[in-house]
Amino acid sequence: MAENKNYDSQFCGNLAIHQTNSIQDYGYLLVIDQANLEIIQGSENIEHILKKKIQDLLGETLAAFLNTEDLAHLKAEISKGERSRLPFHFKLNLPTGAIPLHILAHVKKEFIILEIEQEADAAEKSFTEVFQEVRSFISTIEKTASVREICEASIKEIRRISGFDGIRMYSFDKNWNGTVIAEEITGELEHYIGQTFPASDVPKQARALYIKNPYRLIPNRLYQSYRLYPVINPISNGFLDLSDCNLRSIAGVHLEYMANMRVTASMSIRVMVDGNLWGLISCHHQTPKYLSVENRSIFEWLSMEISHRISSVIMQESLTYSTELLKKKAQITENIFSKGSIVRGLTEDQNQNLLSLFNATGFLVHFNGLISKVGVVPANEALDNLILWIEGKSFVNVFATNNLSDVYEDANHYSDIASGLLVIPINPSQGDFIVCFRPEVVKRIKWGGDPNQAINFEKDGKSYHPRNSFKLWLETVHGQSEEWLEQEMETAESLRNFLFEFGATQLYN
Repeated sequence: MAENKNYDSQFCGNLAIHQTNSIQDYGYLLVIDQANLEIIQGSENIEHILKKKIQDLLGETLAAFLNTEDLAHLKAEISKGERSRLPFHFKLNLPTGAIPLHILAHVKKEFIILEIEQEADAAEKSFTEVFQEVRSFISTIEKTASVREICEASIKEIRRISGFDGIRMYSFDKNWNGTVIAEEITGELEHYIGQTFPASDVPKQARALYIKNPYRLIPNRLYQSYRLYPVINPISNGFLDLSDCNLRSIAGVHLEYMANMRVTASMSIRVMVDGNLWGLISCHHQTPKYLSVENRSIFEWLSMEISHRISSVIMQESLTYSTELLKKKAQITENIFSKGSIVRGLTEDQNQNLLSLFNATGFLVHFNGLISKVGVVPANEALDNLILWIEGKSFVNVFATNNLSDVYEDANHYSDIASGLLVIPINPSQGDFIVCFRPEVVKRIKWGGDPNQAINFEKDGKSYHPRNSFKLWLETVHGQSEEWLEQEMETAESLRNFLFEFGATQLYN
């Protein structure tokens, strides 16, 4: 199988999407000098609320627009040091009257970024109403027993609260391809349940921004972009880093991607597990759709609850599996002790615990130049060559691959027997080791469009466009086994330690 093009690392992942130097039009941005609260930079649309052009506001102090109480509150929060996403509800004092605003502050070392949005016309919910709504959701997902159930319950609740036309839950694989594992769709949006989207659709620098930001809102892909003035931040002497900012403008290629999906508004909500981005909840709407600061706060809360619940289920499943592996390993060590021999303890085990422990179909023990085999293993000549390759690698630690032919080309001839390989050194200095084999598992991946057409370059080699079709594109993957899980690798390492210590005190038979 020819490997798909990796636009995630080759191209998309190198774009500086955090330094767009412009914002979307659903809000405003000001940059304040931390030393004196003077305005040093801002978005060109700030004139809409402050009634002055940003060029004329430079040098003015924020204190001129805030009442004493709000100003004291802001200063108190700033004094606590560098932090991001601090919410405030202030009133700007203007000659024409007071304007209620929502402000999200990002306190940097020498300046503060203020994201500003006007209050929505609709009446805000009380904290009690919001808490009851979220608590009801928490009660629902607490009853779920699997990750899939959590995902399905979550997108139903988010769709109910948000009113988006479509909600999808994506989970990332080890290569950052995202597969749709739950979906709630209405209207003319396409269904993509079970389909996989290439990593370049959410490239690495975009994923990094989700670590900082719980959601990403694009109310209208046809928005008017407003630049920052001055272009160069006078304190950092470079483009302003908008990594923390909701208002950050969108790369043109992503707006084109939305258009190709027939989507006008979108919001993505992160799902985190163990501090890492596990997946995304993608919300799509066919017409422009703005969500209030209040509703986005609810989704930020839901993001934490969903992440916590998925983390808990994954951890419980991992602990259960680890316990099973521990029991099987204990049976293996007991058998070795009773036989007084590593080789006999492994090969004369009627319960074939080693095969069960590593979900293998065959294994061999290589000791003193002799080979003892159990189960399905490659033919003798192929096995001799494979052992020479393993000896040449001089593995000191446990080694595993689920694509043996990728590192050892001759394995192509027996991928049905040994696409997966696990090497457990017993005594590296003596060349003693165990090898476990897993057969090929043919995978059929349902891609959302051809992954090799994820990015299409124009003749100049610089201008580019996303794929314009998300039609199902099937790929059949050969030569790979089931992946070796982290718990299995840890168990293999633990078994390696036991075998080495046992071998140091016993004569091999």
